[in-house]
Parts: sequence; C-alpha cells; structure tokens
Amino acid sequence: MEHEYYMKRCLQLAENGRLKAKPNPMVGAVIVAQGHIIGEGYHMHFGGPHAEVNAFTSVKPEDNSLLPEATIYVSLEPCSHYGKTPPCADLIISKGIKRCVCGCIDPFAKVQGRGIQRMREAGIEVIVGVMEQECLVLNRRFITFNEQHRPYIILKWAQTANGFIARNDGPLQLSTPETQLLVHKMRAENDAILVGHTTFLTDHPRLDVRQWSGPNPERIVLSPSMSAANERPEGWIVAATIDEVLARLYAEKKQSLIVEGGNKTLQAFLERGLWDEIRVETAPTTIAEGIAAPPIPGNTCVVKTEQIGGNQITTLCRLFSHQPRL
Repeated sequence: MEHEYYMKRCLQLAENGRLKAKPNPMVGAVIVAQGHIIGEGYHMHFGGPHAEVNAFTSVKPEDNSLLPEATIYVSLEPCSHYGKTPPCADLIISKGIKRCVCGCIDPFAKVQGRGIQRMREAGIEVIVGVMEQECLVLNRRFITFNEQHRPYIILKWAQTANGFIARNDGPLQLSTPETQLLVHKMRAENDAILVGHTTFLTDHPRLDVRQWSGPNPERIVLSPSMSAANERPEGWIVAATIDEVLARLYAEKKQSLIVEGGNKTLQAFLERGLWDEIRVETAPTTIAEGIAAPPIPGNTCVVKTEQIGGNQITTLCRLFSHQPRL
C-alpha cells in the first residue's frame, strides 16, 4: 500500500501538466526518504524540465544527504535519451538513489524499457507496474499516438432518452448550460475537433472554448465535395477522407481528436473501428421521430456515468482485460 500511496501523489501532480505538457506525456515524480516526501515535481510544459528534474530541484539542501537511501516514484518510466532535456535515468543514477518505482513503461520508441534497464545496470532497484492501469489511462492520448500512429479518437454526441440526436428537419438542443461548460473544457484538453459536411452547413458550429480557459482545438470539416471544390472556410481544415484527417494530425503531432459530427460521420468512424472513447449525453427528453443515434459497439465497457445539469453523461471505452478507470 505504501507504493500505491506515493504513486497516487505522482498522478495528482502529473495532472497539472494536462494543457501544457503535450505533445509530451503528463508525468509526476515524488522522492521519499524515511517515510516522508522530501521532493516532488511534474512536467510543467513542453521543452521544460521533466518531472524528475523538478522533483530533485525541490529537495531542500539539508535533505540532500538522504538521497542515497531514498526512493523516487515516477508515474512513467524515466527517459533514457537526449531530447530537449538530458536523460532523466542518468540524473537518477547520478543522485545515488537506491530505488525507483515506475507506474508504467514508456511506449515512446526511444525509451521503451531502456530507462529501466539503464538504472538496473547502475545497481538501482527498479519496481515497475504500480498502479499501472491508472498511469496508462492518464496518458492514453500519448500512448495511442505512439503505438497506433494516429490520434486518440473520442466520439461524442447528445441524444434524447429514446435515442434520437436530431430532428428530421434540423438540430435539436439537448445540452444544458452545465454540460455545455464541460464540452468546452473537453475541447480545451484535446488537439482537434471534427464535424461532417451537413453539420457544418446546418449548425454553423464554432467549436471553440469560449466558456473555458485554454487553447481552441484545430477545427476540421470532413467533406469530399468541399475538398474537391477547393472551398476553404476561414479557420477550418477541409479533408476529403478520414485517412487524410488522421495522417494530417499525426504529421502535426496532434494526439487527440473529438468527433462531434452527425450520425453519418460518427458511423463512419465506428464502422472502421476508429475510436478509443465514446461520450454520450442523454437528456430526459423524448421526440416522436428523428435521426437516430449511432448504436454503441459491442466491445465497450462503461467507465463512468455522471448526472450533470439534469442530463446523464456516459463515458465508454474499448473493452480491455483490465477495465480502465477514468
């Protein structure tokens, strides 16, 4: 339980880097000696010092003598390569730390266990896999991007209690002020957002974060006809195919994509298995007829259900042997 206690603190710290650490992963680090935390830190922003560096920097001078008996907890394997900063595995070795506890292995090609190996070869005890699932879920965008060479894809829609997402003759307002606020928060936390041709023309969506603090996502409209006609609405990317969208985002190092399109666009992603997370907002409203919501795939698990502003928000992920906890 001791390892889990300090790893939870690592995860709390790591969350602070959600908006500014990307495209790097969110990482937290805690240094423990004699049953007390003597240093802690997180990766604050891309290009800046990593979590381990900030943790060592925070150690008071009078506590430096404790480092040879200390344990460093890190939510993600320390890096072993030179990027914008030197390898953190080398830093840990140089500080004489006796033990390193890692939440999970870094999937990035230049790391992938090399940091762990380097520390073990230097005589440091390394424990891997403490709260592994939680650590993997925290950086699911980073991991999907590096393992599958595409952004993490979130399909999102709002529906009535009897399963309709729009009227036959136009859009249907289902979100509440409270759930709209959460939508803007989600946009700020992701890199790009996509709608289909029909939604773009009929709803005239802004897809910005005006009700939240953070960067606006890159806005994309999926439209073969607009792309062929070379129509470029100001501030929007026009793409003819899903493959074009994903290739572009991967080349731009955009790690996440929200799909807010209508039924046809959502179904296109579902049919190809191009999704990682589904968020469904259900309002306590019914209509006699309209455009049906897409069916939920069979290989899903519900990871979170919330009642917000009178609506229910259900978050689903792919079915894994270990259920994710978001």
